[in-house]
Amino acid sequence: MQSRKKDHINLAYQAQLFEQEVADLLNYEPILVSNELKSLPKQKFLNKELSLPLWVSSMTGGTSEAKNINQNLAKACSEFGMGMGLGSCRTLLESNDRLDDFDIRKIMGPDLPLMANLGVAQVEKLLENGEVDKINNLILKLQADGLILHVNPLQELLQPEGDIYKKPPIETINLLLEQIEFPLIVKEVGQGMGPKSLKALLDSNIAGIELAALGGTSFSLIELMRSQEMDLEQLGDLVNIGHTAHEMIEIINTFPVELLKNKEIIVSGGIKPLSGFYLLNALNTPAIMGMAFQFLKYAREDYPQLQQYMRLVKKTLQIAQSFLSNK
Repeated sequence: MQSRKKDHINLAYQAQLFEQEVADLLNYEPILVSNELKSLPKQKFLNKELSLPLWVSSMTGGTSEAKNINQNLAKACSEFGMGMGLGSCRTLLESNDRLDDFDIRKIMGPDLPLMANLGVAQVEKLLENGEVDKINNLILKLQADGLILHVNPLQELLQPEGDIYKKPPIETINLLLEQIEFPLIVKEVGQGMGPKSLKALLDSNIAGIELAALGGTSFSLIELMRSQEMDLEQLGDLVNIGHTAHEMIEIINTFPVELLKNKEIIVSGGIKPLSGFYLLNALNTPAIMGMAFQFLKYAREDYPQLQQYMRLVKKTLQIAQSFLSNK
């Protein structure tokens, strides 16, 4: 598993599908305010307060490099007031050998949202074996606020070591909800979701959805790149199947407002600060933006590199707040 996790980190640089261009979607208004940058409004997420509307989307764990990445990201969360989803914590279900890779609550502090992460395949097996206590223990040992459940059937089918689901994920989600008391957020891993899937999730008692849309790191493409050349050649078109963040927001905006009540939304999938600003303003409900690859580029280095990047992200959002609006 450690080898696969290292592959994911290294191949992420080659598995970017495309980037969203938003310059032509924004109005620039230079006349109405001074150019003294104002503080960004604080925002509630899972009953905790964020200074930036940013979420570190789940990436990786279970390798020595992941430890450095997660600790750097946790420092950034603490300094800039962001939330974070850990990478897959599957290895911690059976052993604490790699706990240090994930144990970042002491770095983030108690006041920012931190979520553990498991795949629906692992949760399906735990429910089948009556081992939900393992999930509860995971949340406790990480001092997490809840669980992100990633649903990734396409990635699993393209992965040489991939898991097969015995049940539709929505059944596993609803069974899990009956047996836990902590918040549950559901995400895809780079393909996004269509209207029927989004509606089914919003009809459930989950705490929220991370879009993890088509447009950023494609884990399906990463798995094909780890496979035989013929697999990549014959199955490659599948990695472009899915829904962009813009498309998913248009879908969500067609739903009744009552369906979105008390649901957290993380807009992610190839997001940069300006595209995130545009998409948050396009959505009919409060949300935050999630990024993964953009953080990964700098979190692999010494912390000052990530710190400087975060200062620029914050400045970009402050400028956008003052001078930009959606067309």
